[in-house]
Amino acid sequence: MGKKNKGSTPNLGRQLIKDRFGHTPRRKVDNDTMLHTTELQDGYDWGRLNLSSVTEESSFQAFLRTAELAGTEFQAEKLNITFVNPKQRVGLLSKTQEQRMHQKHVEHRDQLKIPRRPKWSKETSAEELERAENEAFLDWRRDLALLQEDEEILMTPYEKNLEFWRQLWRVVERSDVVVQIVDARNPLLFRSVDLERYVKEVDPSKMNMILVNKSDLLTAEQRRHWAEYFDNEGIRTAFYSATLVEEELKREAEAARHDSFSEVQQLREAAEEIAQSLDKVEDTLDAIERKLKVDKEEKEQLPRLPGDKNSSRLLSRLELIEFLRHIYTGQRHTEQHVTIGMVGYPNVGKSSTINSLMTVKKVSVSATPGKTKRFQTLFLDKDILLCDCPGLVMPSFVLTKADMLLNGILPIDQMRDHVPAVNLLCERIPRHVLEDKYGIVIAKPLEGEDMERPPHSEELLLAYGYNRGFMTSNGQPDQARSARYVLKDYVNGRLLYAMGPPSVPQAEYHTFPERQRKVIEESQLPSQQQRAMRIDKSTSKELDNQFFSNKPNHAHVKGRTNFPHVRLANDGSLVASTDPAAAAAAKPWRHVKKERREKLRKKFSHLDEH
Repeated sequence: MGKKNKGSTPNLGRQLIKDRFGHTPRRKVDNDTMLHTTELQDGYDWGRLNLSSVTEESSFQAFLRTAELAGTEFQAEKLNITFVNPKQRVGLLSKTQEQRMHQKHVEHRDQLKIPRRPKWSKETSAEELERAENEAFLDWRRDLALLQEDEEILMTPYEKNLEFWRQLWRVVERSDVVVQIVDARNPLLFRSVDLERYVKEVDPSKMNMILVNKSDLLTAEQRRHWAEYFDNEGIRTAFYSATLVEEELKREAEAARHDSFSEVQQLREAAEEIAQSLDKVEDTLDAIERKLKVDKEEKEQLPRLPGDKNSSRLLSRLELIEFLRHIYTGQRHTEQHVTIGMVGYPNVGKSSTINSLMTVKKVSVSATPGKTKRFQTLFLDKDILLCDCPGLVMPSFVLTKADMLLNGILPIDQMRDHVPAVNLLCERIPRHVLEDKYGIVIAKPLEGEDMERPPHSEELLLAYGYNRGFMTSNGQPDQARSARYVLKDYVNGRLLYAMGPPSVPQAEYHTFPERQRKVIEESQLPSQQQRAMRIDKSTSKELDNQFFSNKPNHAHVKGRTNFPHVRLANDGSLVASTDPAAAAAAKPWRHVKKERREKLRKKFSHLDEH
């Protein structure tokens, strides 16, 4: 039977593979070239309110937006690729570079501003005010872009939508006290000094305050250092933990539901006792009155005067409410109540703080900017009005993009390169803390390397991925998936590292616990785990074993090794044996029981080990 005519019946599978992988022209953009281009557009629709938060832009998107604002066209070539070694300090700065960048941050601190609302009056029309706001906002963005370009300074991806800044302007104008909510692990990164200046520019009688959230992650000594630092800065500070308060409220609610039946029984017994004796009722009322007086005296003893120094004590919900009630003594925007403006990054717990104070969910919680579209007012009490501002990412200096990932400014799920962030995490968290926290054994440095160096991202992620069972299709630990879990543990506080004030050395401010688990040598682990812990399997000991191992002295053909008429010469060639017995056995399949055929993938399985 002859071969089929391939031309008459084309192979569908082969054609699909060819269309997908082979003989396909290079992908091109809409203009049929390999160049990025832009066309002039009118920008946002002027007839509608644009409330989509814009913080993170790629270099291409930022260039495109700048070109559109400037009214110019551009062309840029694609496919500029650089390969890096993951065993180096990829994406991190050296000690000298860090010192130089810190010096630049201090020199240009006054240029790190937020946009101001232009001056306006009752005679100013809406069109004129909108035009002035757009021009001022564009000038502000241009100044920050020039600062980044000229001084080569990296900033946080600040909010680039004017509508969000308009919400901030309204909150500042109607608030008596503007509260900046910051993360206790790095308060200076989330604090905007220029916002405090702008509040005083709007009205010198307005007051600034810092609420250090997530303070339960700090020790009492660390909170004392920050209280002293902000005292020297001349700004009131309170320490609070929304997560801790929410957990206490949940426990109280569960206890109340659990004791509801017993409380009903007690009420019935109390009603019977009241009916039997009015004297007992009078005694009970007197006791209640005395208890109310004691509670009132305890509340009056809370620090409430603005002249007091900052306390390092972690405030409860009721204590924070009393603190906000009495902190402002000037002329109020509304006489009936004091207005507290709540401002902060979208990931510092601003919405969680408001929900914990209100005891019910009033604000949607999200780590992504733009969840709260407009500012909203909430009555905490009859004399306290909270004014919630949408989460704003304000411009701030950072060293690297990895620093922004670890501080939760950039979303981890949208991360493209995990190596710099994990390398920075390994430099901050010691090796023994990572091993104790995750119950893993991280590969030790090789011969000739510094034995005290921090682990590379590859070493941590291979050990973590193998321990958790995160494997790729080719049997290697999944480093990208492992990186997301480890980085989220750092952002959530499971891997704790807190930055101290500039007046305290970092080594004294944050100390790590001693090793808890017993040290396990890498040689004590199973061989499969040892191989999975390293991408480069050729260690010096394995190379020595391979070099000095005995060479085989017999032939090997299709799984058969019993060929007595053939021997291996010293030069590695096959020669016929001179032994008569071997010559008689020239045909080994006679009078010899055939060996059981073994599958080759089992025979050579040791070659596929990884």
